[in-house]
Amino acid sequence: MVKAMRIHKFGGPEVLKWEDVDLSEPGPSELLIRHNVTGFNFLDIQVRKGAYPVLPKLPAVLGTEAAGIVQQVGKEVNNFSVGQRVAYASTYPGAYSEARLIEASNVVALPDNITFEEAAASLLKGMTAEYLVNRCYSIAAGEVAIVHAAAGGVGLFLCQWLKDKGVTVIGTVGSDEKKTTILNNGATYAVNYRKENFNEVALDITNGLGVHVVYDSVGPDLYIESINSLRPRGYMVNFGNSSGPLAPIDSVELNVKGSLFFTKASMRFYQLNRQELEDSATSLFNIIGRGAVKPFIGQQYKLADAAQAHKDVAERLTVGSTILTI
Repeated sequence: MVKAMRIHKFGGPEVLKWEDVDLSEPGPSELLIRHNVTGFNFLDIQVRKGAYPVLPKLPAVLGTEAAGIVQQVGKEVNNFSVGQRVAYASTYPGAYSEARLIEASNVVALPDNITFEEAAASLLKGMTAEYLVNRCYSIAAGEVAIVHAAAGGVGLFLCQWLKDKGVTVIGTVGSDEKKTTILNNGATYAVNYRKENFNEVALDITNGLGVHVVYDSVGPDLYIESINSLRPRGYMVNFGNSSGPLAPIDSVELNVKGSLFFTKASMRFYQLNRQELEDSATSLFNIIGRGAVKPFIGQQYKLADAAQAHKDVAERLTVGSTILTI
């Protein structure tokens, strides 16, 4: 028996219940992991509300990311051992718990120079940044990018990773305080979209050409200004919808505005096999290890207080990554 944060219905933060759950022995291909730190991601809020495209069967333990120590190993698992430090960012919920069973194929070994806190704060967000800058749109030194929600977990990883690649970064945020945060974490320009027009900034610094790519996790609130900020054949990369789902994309509009590219990116299609997972995690751990990207842990809560974390993140009171300690 372990403690876990579980929901029995979809709804507000109040549906999160701290309760006992049973834990069986690991199956042949599973690991039993005792969590040290659990990661928090915006998709946790969407799942809790019942607004995510793929929802778990209820009752369900939320959370898809954590770091900890292997306690038991399934009989068919030969690449992990008891006592090993590990982390995961899985599509299967269950991380809001003291311990859990998980398929070994979803887990990566944690290098000695990466702490549990860094891993829980960075694996999902950092691997998201990795595929966005390296594989979704292979951005090059000297190019210009817009990063929306730049002070968020993924946003700060993107700003730092793009800076390391020699990219000029325009970061958008919702407050003046967050402008300082992103300027200290890789952004070249910071725009408070509540008071300033990022489209004007983008066109000004590119002499009217527009940026090469927009990385957008916000959705409809910023969509029109975003595509208006792109140069011909520019890339609109949407990987989240914190302001709600996008309306159907008008292909004629994309053509008229410069034969623009649009993609709806999702990490599960950039980790189609074990090798892609390992390569992405290795790339992340390497860039953290050499100090080019530093996980920005803006706040932490006890796992039992996850409901408060949900409230604060939803109200945009947080910056960077949020972690839940056991």
